[in-house]
Amino acid sequence: MSLADKVLAVNNDLPIRTNEKVHSGKVRSVYWLTREDSARLIQEKGYDVAVDAPLAVMVISDRISAFECIWRGEGGMNGVPGKGAALNAISNHWFKLFKEQGLADSHILDIPHPLVWIVQKARPVMIEAIARQYITGSMWRSYDKGEREFCGIEIADGLSKDQKLPELLITPSTKGILTGIPGVPEVDDVNITRSDLENNVEAFNFNGADDIDLYEKLLSEGFDVISDELAKIDQIFVDTKFEFGYVTDKVGNEKLIYMDEVGTPDSSRIWDGPSYRDGNVVENSKEQFRQLLLNHFPDPDILLNKNRMDERTALAEDNVLPESILMEVSKTYLDIAEKITGEAITLSDNPKAEIIDILRDQYGIIA
Repeated sequence: MSLADKVLAVNNDLPIRTNEKVHSGKVRSVYWLTREDSARLIQEKGYDVAVDAPLAVMVISDRISAFECIWRGEGGMNGVPGKGAALNAISNHWFKLFKEQGLADSHILDIPHPLVWIVQKARPVMIEAIARQYITGSMWRSYDKGEREFCGIEIADGLSKDQKLPELLITPSTKGILTGIPGVPEVDDVNITRSDLENNVEAFNFNGADDIDLYEKLLSEGFDVISDELAKIDQIFVDTKFEFGYVTDKVGNEKLIYMDEVGTPDSSRIWDGPSYRDGNVVENSKEQFRQLLLNHFPDPDILLNKNRMDERTALAEDNVLPESILMEVSKTYLDIAEKITGEAITLSDNPKAEIIDILRDQYGIIA
């Protein structure tokens, strides 16, 4: 069996019983269960949700996206071996710690397989909750051009690239395209200020102004939990993106929870501690893949310049990457997952068949 066979590249074609179109993002696919299956599983499994809560099966793939494109490898390797399982394992680890330390619940109700979550439907808060402990990436590029205000926060002069910031910065952006909010452009992923949130509570889907304080508290506390744990394995938590939403538990309480994924190499920057102290940045996150792409193609401006999106799309569609690049990324994801969780990731020989068998035999949701 080839390595390509162990990669789950297509995850929107599973025979899971649903009455709705499968929603497929860059990495995950979501199958909304029928009302009957949701109600049956809530009763059979004892999930702490409202009896009529809609449930979904979320299947992660091994696809890898960067610069808003999906990338493929030679030999039919249309993803990174072990990437999906590594991301899920890392998120599961952090969500468990958050709950143990009294922060908040997540949208995950059950983990039938390393590539699968059963989740409850959440009403999302329409912000990408971003926290930064170091100045790097897009923030550094703007700072280097002379900008000193980010999301309404004044930043001091004299900072160096990759330097630790004096305090954790919360620099949110919009989730999706929001319309009719004064001063907020109608484009995806645009930076916003705390005043934007306070003046447009309902537009961002918050229940009330107090929940702006709560999301910031949960973001900061979650960041600190992950940062402290990573420090134990001499890794640096640089910056991250969290997402939040509302759910209702079985007794009718509505609560703000963590959703999507947290603290993963896809949603965060993680640096190697010893290398950083020696003056070098070694990425243990998807940023490593971005750098490999920039070095691989002769004209990196295609990847960086949003005005050349057509060329970038063609570049991703017309080129297969060397297996060595995808295997280097695979090693990074598998190694950091093992360091964080203390357990090695085992690659499935036939992940799709395994998922179907489990969801049929243990959950009764295969059509």
